[in-house]
Amino acid sequence: MKIVVLDGYSVNPGDLSWEPFEDLGELTVYPSTKSEETIARSLGAEILLTNKVIIDKNVMDALPDLKYIGVLATGYNVVDTEEAGKRGIVVTNIPAYSTDSVAQMTFAHLLNITNRIGHYATENIKGRWSGNRDFCYWDTQIPELSGKTLGIVGLGNIGLKVAEIARIFGMDVFAFTHRDASSMPSGIQKTTLDGLLSTSDILTLHCPLTAETCEMINSDTIMKMKRGAILINTGRGRLVNERDVAEALVSGQLAAYGADVMCEEPPSSDNPLFGAPNAFITPHIAWATLEARMRLMTVAAGNVKAFMDGLPVNVVNG
Repeated sequence: MKIVVLDGYSVNPGDLSWEPFEDLGELTVYPSTKSEETIARSLGAEILLTNKVIIDKNVMDALPDLKYIGVLATGYNVVDTEEAGKRGIVVTNIPAYSTDSVAQMTFAHLLNITNRIGHYATENIKGRWSGNRDFCYWDTQIPELSGKTLGIVGLGNIGLKVAEIARIFGMDVFAFTHRDASSMPSGIQKTTLDGLLSTSDILTLHCPLTAETCEMINSDTIMKMKRGAILINTGRGRLVNERDVAEALVSGQLAAYGADVMCEEPPSSDNPLFGAPNAFITPHIAWATLEARMRLMTVAAGNVKAFMDGLPVNVVNG
């Protein structure tokens, strides 16, 4: 079978091997693909692998040989799964490969905000500690996480892992989730969204992006939060209204915003968050640890092989 990878560089910039896929068929890997290049590069492919390249009805119309689309990520909104289903095209994703890595990034952002490691490291490079009168100095508040209330929106694999880590820090954990209250894990209390907003010292977002959750954090919901709360987003950029978050940072309603995702990626240089105080943005790298990408590649190859064997797994469209 002809296998085409449309944007392989983000998943494998050269530190991993495509050999497991080469063993399965005639493989072509493109580092990245512009939308206008998608059809030409995919012609004749029976198996198409994509991370962020959009595969919609127009693309499928031009690819009569296409039988399988493998999304090299957990989220699969880049594929029109309904249209694929109508055509009998199997669509798969990579579930739960980055749980530990994203939870780690969540706390990397939180600890950066509370302990300001980057700030003090930069000051010391400038010689501030060397020229200090006393044995130490600090010019920021350094809050302790123990006893603070962490609010989690979404209690899937990542949300559960974040809750587990938070409990080790001694935090009180509340969650807004569709889980039934009777099935909540020990140490996590279920509440409403308004209840979560009003009680959380730190709010962290781990829910899918849907019509209901799009811009769920906006000027109205931010005003329901404690003044000076911290907001963390390692989920999806469009869970928040970025302009409203920036304004809340300027006013002090939010103490800080730590995010690994943005509404547009890459973002425009005039995004309001880049000029807002205490906005800490990383370039969507929570998933990109070597270990997580190794798991992703292993599962992706397994998905393709299972499809070729007639027993597809991790199917997201029926």
